[in-house]
Amino acid sequence: MKPIVHGLEAKYGERIQFTYLDIDDPNTSELKRALGYRVQPHLFLLDGNGGVIQQWLGFVAEEEFVAAFEGVLK
Repeated sequence: MKPIVHGLEAKYGERIQFTYLDIDDPNTSELKRALGYRVQPHLFLLDGNGGVIQQWLGFVAEEEFVAAFEGVLK
């Protein structure tokens, strides 16, 4: 997943903010709980107010991310 996500960040990073949470950091516990984080990888697409637009569990094909990103950038 890491190469896919980093590639997407290179492509969309000027229009979408990418944030990474350290799952072992206790300082991220509150945010993980608020988002409903359950497993790794668990990826979220959030709106400007932090609301969840879409989330993915496990491996996701790059095309699924691209479709979601393009949908919100229209």
